[in-house]
Amino acid sequence: MSHIAVERNRRKQMNEHLKVLRSLTPCFYIKKSDQASIIGGAIEFIKELHQILQSLESKKKRKSLSPSPVPSPRPIQLTPLPISPGTKNLKELGACCNSPVADVEAKISGSNVVLKVLSRRNRGQITKIVAVLEKFSFEVLHLNISSMEDTVLYSFVIKIGLECQLSVEELALEVQQSFT
Repeated sequence: MSHIAVERNRRKQMNEHLKVLRSLTPCFYIKKSDQASIIGGAIEFIKELHQILQSLESKKKRKSLSPSPVPSPRPIQLTPLPISPGTKNLKELGACCNSPVADVEAKISGSNVVLKVLSRRNRGQITKIVAVLEKFSFEVLHLNISSMEDTVLYSFVIKIGLECQLSVEELALEVQQSFT
């Protein structure tokens, strides 16, 4: 088999795998149809799935350790997000706010904020979160809702309004407090 034929088969196989990868990744994660965007989007999606898996495992562990079905109240903890390796000396501004009721992560991405909320499914909770965002002059650009059994992940992309005076830490706390 010639080098040209081998290379043609390799490209054909790569394109087939990229089509499958694109079909398995939600369109929100893939902004363009080029190879790098498809792979980058799939990586982000896998990271998010991994985060959900870790959270579910920790909740399962807490549930098995705790004899009572109601989690014991503890203060809300606010932690800064680590700088990700791909940011090339740019500090990624963000905050996590975790409690037994919900885990909230907010980080600035350009002129937008990416807000992720992982919690138990609560009727009307999405309305409360959107009300908090609108109260502080945020505009919801995109919302993705993923659920598994009684757990739900809300992923928002929100635009920062000109009148907004809230830091990401304060935003995470405000969204966290909408659960009480």
